[in-house]
Amino acid sequence: MYQLAQINVARMIGMNIEDPVMKEFVEHFDSVNQLAEESNGFVWRLKDEDNNATGFNPFNDEQVIINLSVWKDKESLEYFTYKTFHVDFLRRRKEWFQKYGKAYYVLWWIKDHQYPSIEEALERLEYLQKNGPSEYAFSFQTAFQKPELNF
Repeated sequence: MYQLAQINVARMIGMNIEDPVMKEFVEHFDSVNQLAEESNGFVWRLKDEDNNATGFNPFNDEQVIINLSVWKDKESLEYFTYKTFHVDFLRRRKEWFQKYGKAYYVLWWIKDHQYPSIEEALERLEYLQKNGPSEYAFSFQTAFQKPELNF
């Protein structure tokens, strides 16, 4: 079986996560993360000792944050992203974040019980930015079907 992985990369307007411009966004970390974890189809998310992913800095850049998670299927992630109060933060993202390249998130299928590394996820995002969508890396709008089982 397969499940859906996603990474979202964002460049903050603030100099770092403690910048006052990020205050309202940061205040909602716990509630949004709890909503994700309680959502139907949620499997896993990358988190640090503060129960979020702000401690990970793969670009060595204090203005960039990432979110990496795994979901049972595209529909579950899509529902969480666009049909819960999470969408309010998407609508307001320009208050907290700058534009980040051609693509700021990527989706891809992974085998059950395997969790992606940050390096793999960023490689998928870079692939999507350079080559466009494929079975290797895609977006909600260009999603590929879950792979068939191979025995």
